[in-house]
Amino acid sequence: MRIQPNSVVALTYDLYTTENGQEVFVEKATEEQPLVFLYGVGMMLPKFEENLNGLSAGDNYDFHLAAADAYGEKDENAVAELGAEMFQGMDMPQVDSVLPLQDNHGNQFRARVTNVSESGVTVDLNHPMAGQDLHFKGQILNVREATQEELAHGHAHGADGHSGH
Repeated sequence: MRIQPNSVVALTYDLYTTENGQEVFVEKATEEQPLVFLYGVGMMLPKFEENLNGLSAGDNYDFHLAAADAYGEKDENAVAELGAEMFQGMDMPQVDSVLPLQDNHGNQFRARVTNVSESGVTVDLNHPMAGQDLHFKGQILNVREATQEELAHGHAHGADGHSGH
């Protein structure tokens, strides 16, 4: 079966970025712990999915995504000040630590601490990989039709379709 919308894909990948002209390894998904996702529902980067469209189990892939097609360019204005009162009763975070935050709509995201002062904490709201070109290479392990339950839930329930919940 070829990858198409509403199929569940299991794949391996090695992810690299480029720093100072050199490729730097970031993370990987292995055959033992593959990335499994419902294709075509917006869970993955659109250009990532576009590069996998039509591939089948056993196919290898190797492609680059420009920052604009990955997590976007870095927005120097995407910073926020968190008042010191938010941290009452706990230790102030350290610079470069990552804080789990939530917006007014309940969406969770992470922000990197860039400065700590008596008045509060400054955080960078950019995705950690904003401004970086990405290089993915790996292999498609499995492609199958999504179950009705997976389609209703909008996500894959594992390589075999069972969530284990």
